[in-house]
Amino acid sequence: MSVTDEYRLVPTRRPRGRAQGFQRWDQLLFVHWEVPEAVLRPLVDRRLELDTHGGRCFVGLVSFTMRGVRPLLPFPAIPTAEDFGEINLRTYVHHRGREPGVWFFSLDAASSLVVLAARVGWGLPYFRAGVKVSSEGATRTWRSARRWPHVPARHEAGCTVGAPVDAPEVGSLGFFLAERYQFYAVQADALVRARVHHPPYALHEAHAVDVQTDLLGSAGLPSSGARTPDWYSPGVDVEVFPAEEV
Repeated sequence: MSVTDEYRLVPTRRPRGRAQGFQRWDQLLFVHWEVPEAVLRPLVDRRLELDTHGGRCFVGLVSFTMRGVRPLLPFPAIPTAEDFGEINLRTYVHHRGREPGVWFFSLDAASSLVVLAARVGWGLPYFRAGVKVSSEGATRTWRSARRWPHVPARHEAGCTVGAPVDAPEVGSLGFFLAERYQFYAVQADALVRARVHHPPYALHEAHAVDVQTDLLGSAGLPSSGARTPDWYSPGVDVEVFPAEEV
């Protein structure tokens, strides 16, 4: 079963109701590999179907910085959980031909409070890691070393930011990989889905991309495969909505 363009647009619309929290995703690098469906299928909850583009499955590493993380206004941000680097390893899924979203294999973050809260409250596979993000001119670098739970993994990625690219159209590979507005997780054996809302990414070319990572192997994924084009985005402001049982 595949997802039509109509259903790919549905999650891009802002959900009704009040957001649960707010944050900014800043300085993002999108790097993707093609992975055989037979490898991915055992690693994703059986209640979900793998989302494909042109019959191909992909995993993505997204390196970025969380900024201004705060719960529903007027509550203040928590200093140790407000700004931190994060590395996400993900693939793409849908539920019965609708609601295309993300399935996370790991999320490495430089905030102990966020890791604990996300593991308990969201059922997400967060890991505490030392994540350092640096910028110099058009060069961006992300470095991460996982600390706990103890599954050793290091990650380093760097790129030179290039020219802006046209906004990807629905049906394109760029839209398929970048424009994702919800994620799935398991809480006490229940499959849940949570929506986020933000403007479309302003994407740029990413040049001289160098990735050295243990994250793929730690998740049981192959460390090599056909690469897609890489993209960089300066960031988006994000509203986060409560998780709901599927």
